[in-house]
Amino acid sequence: MELDVRRRPGAKPNRRHDEPGLAARRAAVEVVAAVTLRHQPLDALLDEGGPFGGLDGADRALARAIVAVALRRRGQIEAALRGLMERPLPQRAGPMPAILHVAAAQLLFMAVPDHAAVSLALSLAERDPNARHFKAVANGVLRNLARGRDALLATQDAARVNTPDWLWTRWSAAHGEATARAIAEAHLGEPPLDLTVRGDPAAWAERLGGALLPTGSVRLTDAGAVDALPGYGDGAWWVQDVAAMLPAKLLGEVTGKTALDLCAAPGGKTAQLAAAGAAVTAVDISAARLKRVEANLARLGLETETVAADALGYDPGRTFDMVLLDAPCSATGTIRRHPDIPWLKREGDLAELAALQARLLDRAAALTKPGGTLVFATCSLEPEEGEAQAKAALERLPLAPLPLAPGEFPGLDAPFVTADGWLRTLPNHAPAPEIPGGMDGFFAARFRRV
Repeated sequence: MELDVRRRPGAKPNRRHDEPGLAARRAAVEVVAAVTLRHQPLDALLDEGGPFGGLDGADRALARAIVAVALRRRGQIEAALRGLMERPLPQRAGPMPAILHVAAAQLLFMAVPDHAAVSLALSLAERDPNARHFKAVANGVLRNLARGRDALLATQDAARVNTPDWLWTRWSAAHGEATARAIAEAHLGEPPLDLTVRGDPAAWAERLGGALLPTGSVRLTDAGAVDALPGYGDGAWWVQDVAAMLPAKLLGEVTGKTALDLCAAPGGKTAQLAAAGAAVTAVDISAARLKRVEANLARLGLETETVAADALGYDPGRTFDMVLLDAPCSATGTIRRHPDIPWLKREGDLAELAALQARLLDRAAALTKPGGTLVFATCSLEPEEGEAQAKAALERLPLAPLPLAPGEFPGLDAPFVTADGWLRTLPNHAPAPEIPGGMDGFFAARFRRV
């Protein structure tokens, strides 16, 4: 079922007489429609100027939670709504499909009273001149959905139906069908919050009530507002998935060495290298994203050189002891944190992305000193953006492999190290046997420039 939101030109929502919770639902409808209809990235919609911008803290948190569930469970929701409707809603129904989708997310998967989810959906419909004509349809569909919820969910294969066919097929071919299912299941839950800590990780884990991971990260569940946590204002830590911090660790001892972080935003790896004592130059094509990196580095009290430039054309007139290239990719390894990705990406995107990664690898190798270290990484589950890139780089570039050795770094043993000595994490991997929550999917290969 496609979502369709068409607001009359210049029409504004009237919030003066909104009932409690209506503003959060309205914002959720706008965001879900923007992602699924206009293919806008979720991150861009969460900025202050977006649909969530005018919400207070509680409504903002609720709207974000609804959107996350609506996108994470989109396949199940669409299948449920299709089964309860004789025919799809016409385009003249305005935002009604989106209203139904957001209401269904609450009825099926959230601890929201049924009457609240239904009545607020109908209130949103009443405020739209097109959707109001379909209030009776919506009322019947949503009440039937609430009544039949348990039986309906029992018939659905959640992992399969929430995964687009092309991704399921690719993951089954690359990792095996059992692992593909485990990956898809890992995408269904809200991920924990991982922190990279500058000081004593064990002490911060105790202070924050979190778990200390073998890699030194601190994992929190139900953390609440990040900027309200102890240590945020003091720059004691930064948010970074445990898998995302591993590629920088492959560079080993960096103190006193020059390091180039290509495609640096959002800046976690730049912070890692700077905190470890490297002289870091961070390059990113987006000046706006780089400003966020600079703001975070300032909060952390770390100094680096930042350059807004296309990495393909970046020419500083020198080479570096080490280069870290976390290349643009399909980002299919981060679906657990970015549930919009399955509905934004297409299989046809991979060839173009792989070609860009190869060009970036060529440039990264040229910027690495002879004898220096180059790490190539992507947050992708697709072999074209990982293993295949590393093999091709060894064939065409003056690079020698520097495979990871078992036990080289705490927390980087099997299953994270492949037979070729490359790093491969999957969303269903646990950072430690006793610690749940999974991790992002990453690939990383380490080379020596010859």
